[in-house]
Amino acid sequence: MPKKYTAQCACGAVKFQFDTDPSFIANCHCNDCKRASGGEMATFFGVPADDFELLSGQPKAFHYIANSGKGLDRNFCPECGSRVFTDNLETFPGTVFVQLGSLDQPDLIAPKLEMFDMRRLHWVKPLDLPQYDAMPD
Repeated sequence: MPKKYTAQCACGAVKFQFDTDPSFIANCHCNDCKRASGGEMATFFGVPADDFELLSGQPKAFHYIANSGKGLDRNFCPECGSRVFTDNLETFPGTVFVQLGSLDQPDLIAPKLEMFDMRRLHWVKPLDLPQYDAMPD
């Protein structure tokens, strides 16, 4: 039975789903997220790992040490290269962070905060959301 949220990479080889309505949904302006997303920021949200279900494909993980000094695995499709989720975060055990753009219906989820706003590019206007200089507590 399909879950509430379904997602996939650009080519459809990697597919996953989950039911949890995320509570932590962030636009992140840190340099790590800019480089990983290839954009001016990244929008992602947390899902409990026990609700996250990989349906198809075998994502390739890239282990990365963030500016915090903590490790994480960025997972992407080995066929099309789309970054789809991040897991094995030392700072958030038991949580998978999903890239908003991988959702089949991304308009179902909206950001609730912006972080690392001191790294925001000067031409990007802040949203009417809580703003944080770093990762909120």
